[in-house]
Amino acid sequence: MGVIDKIKHALHHEKPAASTGASGSELQMPEFDKFDESKVTVIFVLGGPGAGKGTQCERLVADYGFKHLSAGDLLRAEQDRPGSEYGDLIKDYIREGKIVPMEVTIKLLEVAMHEAIKTPPNDSEAWKDGKGLFLIDGFPRKMDQALKFDEAVCQSSFVLFFNTTEQVMLERLLERGKTSGRADDNRESITKRFRTFVDTSMPVVKYYGGLGKVVEVDSSPDKEIVYANVKKAVDERLGRTATVTETETETEAPIAQPTTTGEPPNLAPVLSL
Repeated sequence: MGVIDKIKHALHHEKPAASTGASGSELQMPEFDKFDESKVTVIFVLGGPGAGKGTQCERLVADYGFKHLSAGDLLRAEQDRPGSEYGDLIKDYIREGKIVPMEVTIKLLEVAMHEAIKTPPNDSEAWKDGKGLFLIDGFPRKMDQALKFDEAVCQSSFVLFFNTTEQVMLERLLERGKTSGRADDNRESITKRFRTFVDTSMPVVKYYGGLGKVVEVDSSPDKEIVYANVKKAVDERLGRTATVTETETETEAPIAQPTTTGEPPNLAPVLSL
């Protein structure tokens, strides 16, 4: 059984096909049309492990009504699902700090997006008539994922890239590991994840930077300062007028401007890993 066939069987999103003679009905994964990018906004959220992606995504969800999809969370949920045929494989990849096969991750994201469109997370205008706003956190982690998603699922709008140093990320992850219960929040796995991010994900950031589709934000400061910068950048990219919310602080910090000149973003902090 090939990878795609295993995914079809494992994810429990199957539907009966027409009967095929004596063999009876056969189960297959639903086939989806590509999302209309004029109705569906997809923002990829990238950054090294511990860069603060999840924290900032939570704030964006609260203020804008995005549906936050974490590729890592979807994979961890699948690996822990009782009876998952792919659970052990995903667990091994995550433990070793490796990237799970593209077909698995993209199919999980695609199904989750269609479920969100079918059952919107809120009743705002952004989710009416088949429209949707998605933050996809921790994806794409490789060039093949990026190209395949844009080609087959939905053309992404831009990449929100959180950049900081290895030391900052290490300290955050070790602190999180005290309570997270995650198998990969230990020094050995963290080191492997750093290497994997630099080797495989930074080319993705460079690629989108060359297209003028990267918003780079320094995530080293306090999370309130980081979010003030993130919000300004997202407002600009989405063509919105920035509004003051209760979550914003009075602290001002220079915004990391979107890369629009075709030049890759400043990668020095991460590339120093």
